[in-house]
Amino acid sequence: MDTNIEFLNYIYQNAEMGKNIISQLIKIAEDVPFKQQLESQFREYNEIFDIASNKIQEANKTSKGIADFAKFTTYLMINFKTMTKKTPSHIAEMLIQGSTMGIVDVTKKLKEYKEADKDISALANRLLVFEQQNVEEMKKFL
Repeated sequence: MDTNIEFLNYIYQNAEMGKNIISQLIKIAEDVPFKQQLESQFREYNEIFDIASNKIQEANKTSKGIADFAKFTTYLMINFKTMTKKTPSHIAEMLIQGSTMGIVDVTKKLKEYKEADKDISALANRLLVFEQQNVEEMKKFL
């Protein structure tokens, strides 16, 4: 497979997972300012997802979404972790941990795909900066 498409699929899957998690947490969150922050994050993940999807389609390729099993286990994990504790602080901590893993992963992928097209690398950098901003925004809710 073309390395540009591999990299785009990684970005696509990362944004898809972000969208899925944030969408689920929006339904759980009760604090209005916190929910607004989650909605803002959802919009950015959705934008990155759409851009990656469009670039994959422009290359006449099919995007490879996240496996149903991974989606299901993530869904269960979130429900389990928020079953008894739905505070913004607890959810923010979960999101900080997830975004931190994302920062590490995107940074590795940027090095792995350093020969990728500039627009794809720019999209990955946008995702990286976004994840870094998410950590800072979530710290306010700890």
